Amino acid sequence: MYIPKANLTTNDEEIVSFMKRFSFATIITSKDNFPIATHLPFVVSTRDGDIVLTSHFAKANDQWQDIENNTVLAIFSEPHAYVSTKNYDKKLNVPTWNYISIHAYGQGKLITETGKTLEVLEKMIDNFETSYRSQWDGFPEDYKLKMLKGIIAFEVVVTDLQAKKKLSQNRTETEQQKIIDTLSKSVDTNEKIIAQYMKNNLLNKS
Repeated sequence: MYIPKANLTTNDEEIVSFMKRFSFATIITSKDNFPIATHLPFVVSTRDGDIVLTSHFAKANDQWQDIENNTVLAIFSEPHAYVSTKNYDKKLNVPTWNYISIHAYGQGKLITETGKTLEVLEKMIDNFETSYRSQWDGFPEDYKLKMLKGIIAFEVVVTDLQAKKKLSQNRTETEQQKIIDTLSKSVDTNEKIIAQYMKNNLLNKS
């Protein structure tokens, strides 16, 4: 990913926090020099100092067959906002977009053992809807096994993490504050979130 120096982020704690918050990501593999992508929810965790991404494919999705063959890429990128030139001090300017994006490269590994697959599924339940766990626990074992047969669980141990925060760092502090004020008043949730990230970025600089 192209990352100008001003937009580069290397704080792993901050990056992992973002990935956990916006955990519905795109996983990309390659087969015969052709890229294939699937959109999946991920459980993001750390293990022995490594960042680990865990999820599962529908078994009918053939992409799982290529998860171990080459380096895979998972892209975490959700909030974004259009930035109007109305927020700039000079008229001779062009609009842009602010956003945050994380590219996580790594080695995929299929999880085929039934007990481990069940663990993956239950980790996702605990991560995304803890209140559903009691309902799941009450299901008959044969129903759970039937569900497990329809998925292929996997994990990706991240080997290269590229993080970009494009939050108008190239603008003056006055202009950044104008952008924050404009986006904060927006009815669009994405724009409000970007405003908050911009605000945090300014606070961290001071």
